[in-house]
Amino acid sequence: MQLQRPCPCDSGPSYDACCGRLHRGAAQAATAEELMRSRYSAYAVDDLDHVFRTWHPRTRPPELEPDPTLTWTGLEILGSGEDWVEFVASYDRGGVAGQRHERSLFERRGGRWVYVGEDLTTG
Repeated sequence: MQLQRPCPCDSGPSYDACCGRLHRGAAQAATAEELMRSRYSAYAVDDLDHVFRTWHPRTRPPELEPDPTLTWTGLEILGSGEDWVEFVASYDRGGVAGQRHERSLFERRGGRWVYVGEDLTTG
């Protein structure tokens, strides 16, 4: 099923033309930023399988549990480099608005970008 709704990553194209194609496995992220956007969108559309598959095996948790009280409401990219992306993700948790500010680190593994973790040396 193709979805013509706007992509949650706020990059412009429809979900299907943007992050949806990565979630379906029809394409691979070409950059760390594209992977980061697809991971945010996966959280927003509750596709935790994509989040798990794109997390480096060395750092990912054994499983991911959905949080039914959490709704992701916006993404702002503050900066990016070859293997990092700094962003602010907005959310609503049970009627309370909040934000997550993170500088994420990525690496190439088997020719594909994967999320390694948060850069704890910044901020």
